[in-house]
Amino acid sequence: MPASPLKVAVRTLCEFTARRGDLDHRFTPAPSAREGIAGHVRVQAGRGDAYRSEVAVSAEVAGLRVQGRIDGVADGGTCIEEIKTHRGRLERMADNQRALHWAQARVYGALWCREQGLPEVTLTLVYLDLVTGRETRLTQQADADHLWQELEQHAKRYHDWAHREAEHRRRRDAALRGLAFPHAEFRPGQRELAEAVYKAAATGRQLLAQAPTGIGKTLASLFPMLKAMPTQGLDRVAFLTMKTPGRRLALEALVSLGVKAALPLRVIELTARDKACEYPDRACHGDSCPLASGFYDRLPEARRAAAERAWLDREGLRDVAMEHAICPYYLGQEMARWCDVVVGDVNHYFDASAMLHGLALAQGWKLGVLVDEAHNLVERARGMYSADLEQRRLNALRKEVPAVLKRSLDRVGREWQGWVREVALAHGDEEPGSRQAPRWYGLDRLPEALVGALNGATAAIGDHLGEFPEATTPALTDFLFDALAFTRLAETFGAHSLVELTRSGRGRSRIAIANMIPADFLAPRFAAAQATVLFSATLAPGQYQRDLLGLPTTAVWQEVSPPFRPDQLKVRVCRHLSTRYRDRERSLPGIVATLADQYRRQPGHYLAFFSSFAYLERAREALAESHPDIPQRSQTRGMGEADRDAFLAAFVPGGKGIAFAVLGGAFAEGIDLPGDRLIGAFIATLGLPPNDPRQEALKARLEARFGRGDDYAYRIPGLIKVVQAAGRVIRGPEDTGVVVLMDDRFATPEVRARLPHWWAPAS
Repeated sequence: MPASPLKVAVRTLCEFTARRGDLDHRFTPAPSAREGIAGHVRVQAGRGDAYRSEVAVSAEVAGLRVQGRIDGVADGGTCIEEIKTHRGRLERMADNQRALHWAQARVYGALWCREQGLPEVTLTLVYLDLVTGRETRLTQQADADHLWQELEQHAKRYHDWAHREAEHRRRRDAALRGLAFPHAEFRPGQRELAEAVYKAAATGRQLLAQAPTGIGKTLASLFPMLKAMPTQGLDRVAFLTMKTPGRRLALEALVSLGVKAALPLRVIELTARDKACEYPDRACHGDSCPLASGFYDRLPEARRAAAERAWLDREGLRDVAMEHAICPYYLGQEMARWCDVVVGDVNHYFDASAMLHGLALAQGWKLGVLVDEAHNLVERARGMYSADLEQRRLNALRKEVPAVLKRSLDRVGREWQGWVREVALAHGDEEPGSRQAPRWYGLDRLPEALVGALNGATAAIGDHLGEFPEATTPALTDFLFDALAFTRLAETFGAHSLVELTRSGRGRSRIAIANMIPADFLAPRFAAAQATVLFSATLAPGQYQRDLLGLPTTAVWQEVSPPFRPDQLKVRVCRHLSTRYRDRERSLPGIVATLADQYRRQPGHYLAFFSSFAYLERAREALAESHPDIPQRSQTRGMGEADRDAFLAAFVPGGKGIAFAVLGGAFAEGIDLPGDRLIGAFIATLGLPPNDPRQEALKARLEARFGRGDDYAYRIPGLIKVVQAAGRVIRGPEDTGVVVLMDDRFATPEVRARLPHWWAPAS
């Protein structure tokens, strides 16, 4: 029986074969996917009853099944329309983008003529300006035979690549069926986690896995997900992390599985644009950057070389890009389509404009998603779906922009100041002076007039930069993108978010759309994946994660049994101490005595965590005064990377001293100090966020939505930080140490019930 032809979407075919010339990002910011869909609907709705929209077409061409949906068929079937949305002056659109649009229209024309038996067809590109609502129509009359010949050329160029991809998939899946665990034995708890991950992939469900530090969670999640690729038909696996060290661990685990040396598996590490850019002082177009000039002309050979290289970590991807004189960042964006495993930051899938999510939808991938250190996803996602604007930056920009932009920015300034005055008066506040203590307001409604003015300003800036790209300045583009982020979030504003106004004096305010409940934005991301596994040492309670992240009710909770014995970690609770804000000054003598007593009984390296730098400094000074012989060092505000590295490097085997740090900061999670590099931790806080108006507003939102306001806003996030910090002490199966919890509230039944069950706290 002959094999079925390989399928390819029209858009994928044209993006692969029809782009030519420079990489060019001078055109105004592209509409969002949501705006694009709305624009299509708007055009289609105005065409009348005889107009047919979203018409499916397909045909077998050169061994491929080419398929897609025509945006619109008009004039009794003699005219087809390809609809595109845009901002700014259309004549400034990059040549490669216009060529791609015509290629799509001509492929659809070929398919339509073949299906309908037409000798010719009218092809129309319809460009809808999202700001003005104006349509621009570009028309070509095309001969059916000529269109089909063009389609055959596209198909033949794609055919070889497609068949190589199919052969790669066959070899990949065959190799993964025989994939073996790289060690003679699983660590305690590792097999349990691996089995849960495989089951999630096999059943197409979401898994919340709480697994202790030291069992090898990265390998225990990657190995079963790779094994599931051939058996469950997974197209891609995405391993997503919160920080760069997580990416390194994932790549090391893949190396241990033989991916780099033997397995026919393509792996890519995605890095941020500013980290990958070779010419940060140049603009992203061929007239400025040599790696953008002729990018699409050299891309086919670079793509082929990258696919053959297969192991595309940051250095490997850069090597290929430099060999072919193209941009490594945008080569990475291209190769993300063709790699089996993608390692990158969580924003690549969960952010509003996330590339991986967009590819998964466009390509119809069955995607397996692994999220490391997932206890951070709630806060990271809140940041992804929040945006803010600073009034002082706007006012500074108004003084330097050309006259053509001044009117629209002045309108933003007037609406902004008027709204600030209105909010202040509504709350009984006086007109602010030039400077004052910050005053925060939480509001349930958007300032509609200000949002409208911002929309007008972004359109004006977009038009101006489209016509005069050389007029771009960092301040102008920063404001443009910040304003676009704000106005796009305004379109989806609801009970999941809050409008914030922070006023520090006349002309010194900040407006933000602050997301409080990311569930509404993340739920579609989980739905789009075949299976998602979120793992961390501190995910409990599971319902908190389900509620805040928008996981379905079918999401599975799995708590992996810890490999540690209770006697490996001595947990002491100081019932005589209170670190409540009102008691902090009185707590210092007791804290100092506790630090010194433990250190003298068992000298070694300790970390001491406090709720703030101010509290930390008071305790550090008091210890230095009372016990000057005890070595100490401290985390400082705004610590740079080099200073952070030096701070950690001081934890040498056999060393001694107490290092002070802030709970929830850089040293409270994600650091590995095994053996006697760290033998204990003091925690002088429950990690509770400050009880201020903003936190109370969050509490109110969470109470209204879930009925768990106090727990979800204060207690649970605080204790997650505590357990994370304590987790720095025991890093491996042979480690021992002590954790001293310096607050009487740790002895209450409510708090003790939320601490790891294998801890055995002693007062």
